[in-house]
Amino acid sequence: MNIKKTRHKDSGKSAKKKKNKKPRKAETSDRHLLYEQSVQATDFEYEFIDTNFKRIRARKAKLLREDFCGTAQMCCEWVRGRADNQAVGVDFDPEVLAWSREHHIAALDPQQEARVTLLQDDVRSVKTDPVDIVLAMNFSWQIFEQREVLRSYFSSVRDSLVDDGILFLDVFGGYEAYQELQEKTRHKGFTYVWEQASYDPITGHMVCHIHFHFNDGSKMKKAFSYEWRLYSLPEIKEILLEAGFSKVTIYWQGWDEDDEPNGIFEPATSGEADPGWICMVSAEK
Repeated sequence: MNIKKTRHKDSGKSAKKKKNKKPRKAETSDRHLLYEQSVQATDFEYEFIDTNFKRIRARKAKLLREDFCGTAQMCCEWVRGRADNQAVGVDFDPEVLAWSREHHIAALDPQQEARVTLLQDDVRSVKTDPVDIVLAMNFSWQIFEQREVLRSYFSSVRDSLVDDGILFLDVFGGYEAYQELQEKTRHKGFTYVWEQASYDPITGHMVCHIHFHFNDGSKMKKAFSYEWRLYSLPEIKEILLEAGFSKVTIYWQGWDEDDEPNGIFEPATSGEADPGWICMVSAEK
């Protein structure tokens, strides 16, 4: 009886203590907001594609399709840019599209909202009106790990473009890209952790995770996970040309006086053997 009473009493204390416990940041933070704060720079993306499309085609782009759009933050950035800009976001995940509608689309004014369309569909087979630009950012196109599948995707993108349309995408690499490592970046209130968990040199298959660590000591582990193939720039250029694009341009990032990336991407035909780099690619129909 005493044992039972003691256990009952302790249980009550534990329940009370648990009830009064303050929630940890990892339990209350929104992983999509954290991702956008850590990874995305839609103001840069807008300026880059808008400027280079005008440079290449001598006209302004109006209709953008964002493949693997996720929260469709770039779609919203695009329609806010000019009164006649329109955007279509395509993603296979209904959860992230619902999040976008609740957070980003709802924040637009009615005129802007009318110029955004979100589609839950496969980017390889989605049907839209011909677009000026297809944008595939954050390396998501690397989920197509077989060369012929990636070529088929690029071919379908080419077919979805207007006659002078352009595909823009980003690429990462460097000799550290093949290593199993973790990189930490401090932000206000949290730390962004990029983990390259595994890499297979025979298949090119790699597994990556994004974690978030908070100032209260809590951690959101594997907030996002990715499995894809790490393609090289020569491979990407070759596959794009095989898919029917007429010209492929690599944009290499420069360095500032402190030997840090300066965020300025210029057309280049050669690059340096940096440990880690990110570049942009345009493929003209």
